[in-house]
Amino acid sequence: MLTNIRRAGLSVLAALTIAGTAHADVTVYTAGPASLIEKLAAGFTEESGIKVEFFQATTGKVMARIESEAANPVVDVLISASWDTATDFTARGWLLPYTSPNAKNVPDFLKSETTVAQGVSALAIAWNPNSGTPAPKEWADLAKPEYKDLVNLPDPAQSGATFELVAALEAQSGWKLFEDLAANGAIVAGANAEALNPVLQGAKAAVFGAVDYISFNGKEKGESIEVIFPESGTVIAPRPAMILNWSKNQDEAKAFIDYMLSDAGQAIIAATNLMPSRTDIAANRPLINDLNILKIDSEAVYAGRADTLASFATIFGQ
Repeated sequence: MLTNIRRAGLSVLAALTIAGTAHADVTVYTAGPASLIEKLAAGFTEESGIKVEFFQATTGKVMARIESEAANPVVDVLISASWDTATDFTARGWLLPYTSPNAKNVPDFLKSETTVAQGVSALAIAWNPNSGTPAPKEWADLAKPEYKDLVNLPDPAQSGATFELVAALEAQSGWKLFEDLAANGAIVAGANAEALNPVLQGAKAAVFGAVDYISFNGKEKGESIEVIFPESGTVIAPRPAMILNWSKNQDEAKAFIDYMLSDAGQAIIAATNLMPSRTDIAANRPLINDLNILKIDSEAVYAGRADTLASFATIFGQ
C-alpha cells in the first residue's frame, strides 16, 4: 500500500498503518473545481487506502454548510477559493497547525503555520480573438474606443479576487481607469461565469479580470479565447487548504494535505490549469514567477472594503 507514497506523507501513513486505522475516512469540503477534488480523492485513496468523502460547491454554500453543522462538525479539511477564509478561521482559532514535509518548495507567502495553498489562480484579460478587436496588452486598452460596449467585468461584491484586483489597481492609479471603462460602456456582469460566457459566445470582446484557469480550460475545449496577463501587474488568488482543529481524523487529514502537495497531487492541480503552489512543478501555462504580482495590504484593503465597493458601484451606476 505504501509503494511510491513517500512524497505523500510516509511518516503519517506508516503511523496510521501501525495503529490499524489506515482505512479511516477523511472529509473534505472544497470550493474548487469538481473534477479536481474527484481526481485528488481518487489518487489519494489509491495511494493510501483512506476513503475521502467530499462536498464541492461555491464558497458561500461551503461556508453555509460549515455553519449549519456547528453543533456537530463533520469537515476535516477545508479548501477555500479565498485566502481571506484562512485568515478568518485562524483568527477564530479553528485551525490545526500543520506543516507538510511536501511544502518545502511552496513560497512563504503561500503558506503559514495553519494553511497552505493547494494551487493558485490569477486574474487576466480574457479576450475573444474572433471579436474583431485588436489584442489587448494592458488593462487600460479595454477603455479604448475599439472596445466600446464590448467589455464585461465580474462584480467585486461577488468575487473576492475581483475585489482585490479593483483595490490593487485603484491603489496604483486611482479610479480613473474604472471611470474610463464605465464611460466606454463596460458593464458589471455578475460573477465570473456571467462575465465570461458572453465573451465565449461572441456577444462581448473581453473580460476585465477573468479567472485565468477557467479561460485556459475553455481554450483547451476549443473555445475562442485568449488569456492575457498585463505587464503592469495583476493579483493572484491562492486556494488555501487547512485542517479544522475539531477534526477527529487529524492524521488522515494531514496525509491528505501531504498527498495534495506531493508530485502526483500537484500534477493533478497543474492539469486543471491552476498554478501549482510548489515552484518546482511544471505546468502548461504561465506560473507565479512569470507574473508581475501586485502587492496589496490585505488588512487595510479589507478594512476599506465597503468604501471601495461603494465607489465602484457609483462609477458603474449600480
